[in-house]
Amino acid sequence: MTDTERRLRAAAFGAHLGVSDAVLADAASAAPRLRWLAAVVTGASGYYARAAATLEPLLGDGYPVVASLAASTLASHRRQLGGHANARTLDAAALRAIVTATARPGEADPDGADAAGALADALLGLAADALALGHQREARRLLARVAVEPSCWRTRVRHGWVSAEVELAAGDAAAARPHAARAGELAREHGGVRHALKSDLVLAAAAQDARLASTVLDEAGQFGLTPLMWPAALLLGRDATTIVYGVLRRTDPLGRALAAASPWVPGVSEMSW
Repeated sequence: MTDTERRLRAAAFGAHLGVSDAVLADAASAAPRLRWLAAVVTGASGYYARAAATLEPLLGDGYPVVASLAASTLASHRRQLGGHANARTLDAAALRAIVTATARPGEADPDGADAAGALADALLGLAADALALGHQREARRLLARVAVEPSCWRTRVRHGWVSAEVELAAGDAAAARPHAARAGELAREHGGVRHALKSDLVLAAAAQDARLASTVLDEAGQFGLTPLMWPAALLLGRDATTIVYGVLRRTDPLGRALAAASPWVPGVSEMSW
């Protein structure tokens, strides 16, 4: 593993979230998997336009795992902007790319950057899309198709998020809380700072825990994870318009249009570019 890959993995899935422009520049001319990792990092900080410019060329990559991971990642960015129907199209493309792929010898990846992880990402993304579009039964069916054991830690964490969200949508916060709490435990066991914060955000929503939501808001701000900041602010009943504006300034035109059309993203209609 190269030094560039180690740094990108630490930022995408670990505890060292800051990545220099030099590392990102190295990744821009590197192998497709490293370019995908760079897009995960930039997207996590809300630089959606930069991430999309990296991911879109990878959608047609000849290696199904990379093509699928790229589609799922772009879908997650669109979903975070409220573009659930657009995300559904991308997640479906991710599933098509990987559903018939076979694992290569020695391919198993600790962070799920492999065939099994890509398949799980696609199914979990589709479940999240279905839930946001009001199709709870479909979301549960898709969730049940994800092979949780054995699987990498990231799949189990994301499965916990979507499981909690399904229960919240059904009005059962008590059933949601253990899923979110376990996701947080798993993320911390594996040093995944960003994943732990997202788990805490889901748990705060399930438990209506203002103190936890405030902690997520503060820590996400320290790490520059702006996509986690505005949902935390909304949970606290605060005006998130300034945070959203900062994110959308770094978003491509399609992403901004999706946000403007979404009831989930506050204050976009009042913004000018």
